[in-house]
Amino acid sequence: MKIESQIEKISSFQHLELLANQVVEGFISGMHKSPFHGFSAEFAEHKVYNVGESTKHIDWKLFAKTDRLYTKRFEEETNLRCHIIIDNSSSMHYPKLKDKQAFFENKIGFSVLASAVLMNLLKKQRDAIGLSVFSDTYEYYAPEKGSDRHHRMILNALENLLEKPTTKKSTDTITFLHQIAEKIHRRSMIILFTDMFQSGKEEALFNALQHLKHNKHKVVLFHVVDNKTELNFDFDNAPRKFIDVETGEEVAIFADNVKQEYEKQTEKYFRKLALTCAQNRIKYIPVSVGESFENILTTYLVEKQNFG
Repeated sequence: MKIESQIEKISSFQHLELLANQVVEGFISGMHKSPFHGFSAEFAEHKVYNVGESTKHIDWKLFAKTDRLYTKRFEEETNLRCHIIIDNSSSMHYPKLKDKQAFFENKIGFSVLASAVLMNLLKKQRDAIGLSVFSDTYEYYAPEKGSDRHHRMILNALENLLEKPTTKKSTDTITFLHQIAEKIHRRSMIILFTDMFQSGKEEALFNALQHLKHNKHKVVLFHVVDNKTELNFDFDNAPRKFIDVETGEEVAIFADNVKQEYEKQTEKYFRKLALTCAQNRIKYIPVSVGESFENILTTYLVEKQNFG
């Protein structure tokens, strides 16, 4: 299910929530072909009534249909607490979108829509959701809650991230991952969307990632890149000026002169990142702008099953 094939179908949905719902419904309808056969789109909105419990929340309409007693679930009965973290530094606003491009065709837009898609699934399953956004500052924080009002508040915060950055914002991943780790007290699944462009200090970065695992949290790192240009360095060999979007530093080169070495160093960094995450029992998933969200949703469902 390539995302390009969905553009025409969903282009009429300007609202992030409607777009996310369209993606989730398409994913669920295809799940009969997947290892999650039998996964219900209704999820666990009710639980079986046990003798001795209050009858206050019994769903009598459902009783009339099924002749069985169920009580409605409420916010405090959530199955899972999930905290999404988004890197909103300037490098995440790459590639620069052209006039008619969809917002999810750069890294921040892809991450925002992926987060909204996960939130849609979490909401269906009555799970609690929180959000942190960082760049060179800790831009936004919302604790894990499950109410509709809270959900709408976070969606609004996500939509605000789609605005073009007016200033160059560097990445202080290390500082803010430590701060976020200190804020999440109850055991949660932590999902991080970032391009991992933190110059130097690799050991400190890995220590910050490991800090997210304190209190027995489960951590999933979605490493967001634009495969065509950032991984494969797919440029023609005309003279080009490359500009660091976070520092403004410029370098003029012919792409072919550095392509081989660039790809070698990039592959080395990605491999080290994957190995370090594996050693720290952090789920590492590289994702590319323009891909479908199937891998992200499937990863979430597998990790939730293993949450225990």
